[in-house]
Amino acid sequence: MTKNYITIGTFDGVHAGHRFLLNELEMQAAKARLKPLVLYFPLPPKTLLGDKPEMTVLTLPDEKKRYLRELGARAQALDFTTCREMSAEKFFKDILLKQFDMGGLIVGADFALGKDREAGADWLRARCEAEKIPFETARFYKTGTQKISSSLIRKTLASGDIEGANLLLGRPYEVTGKVVKGKQLGRTLGFPTANLDTGLYKILPLGVFAVKVRVGEKLYDGFCNIGFRPTVNSIDGSLPLVEVHIFDFDADIYGQHITIWFAGKLRDETKFDTLPALVAQLKKDKRDAKTFLTHFNP
Repeated sequence: MTKNYITIGTFDGVHAGHRFLLNELEMQAAKARLKPLVLYFPLPPKTLLGDKPEMTVLTLPDEKKRYLRELGARAQALDFTTCREMSAEKFFKDILLKQFDMGGLIVGADFALGKDREAGADWLRARCEAEKIPFETARFYKTGTQKISSSLIRKTLASGDIEGANLLLGRPYEVTGKVVKGKQLGRTLGFPTANLDTGLYKILPLGVFAVKVRVGEKLYDGFCNIGFRPTVNSIDGSLPLVEVHIFDFDADIYGQHITIWFAGKLRDETKFDTLPALVAQLKKDKRDAKTFLTHFNP
């Protein structure tokens, strides 16, 4: 029975750097005549252990699973609750060698294993040598002088640089949410919106954005406001509200899940002195979004 050539990680974002690692995994596995296998944590350990898990995740578990599948990766989720207290030696022996029949290992250069990240690449190399199995570290994948990482993408999104984040991801950033009842104020202004419940963990950039929207099997143009509605001041809470205006669309989609892909930022969320001033800006947002989306395909 053929053993597995393994890589391990959180793979938040399944970004361009991760895809480089997965390509290296495929090549090393083929060279060793082993089967490539990706072991991943559905949610980042920092999210599960942190005091403030809100908006800390680029890819939710279902998204991550789908991205890995689309890349053709053979992947298996790990239960962080089971693994979190394990020493590096126990994880290496019980999980990698026994449970997943490891015959080779490749990790990122900054990967660490075990409770409190006790064992890095040097430890893993020595341990693999003792088991007489191949071990490799993949070099950092860079854009210019910057290492592409999940933390860099999170910062880039937070700054509002959507095009920069999309470049680092290797695809447009997406958010899926369930359409829920709102105050329906947008409808009275001539700009009805779908209010999305996107959950606790998903990172939401703040501002007004040009977006593509998938409703069912169809794609539409639109713009999205993510923020705290300073002009009408009708929400409370620590999480921003996601409101999507879909162009040329007037169906009842309450309760449905829709997906938006971010093409670029139009502006920051702004407090307007009057509702007519807000409406004038929304009309401009629609014109600007249409221009932005002319050549954008998620």
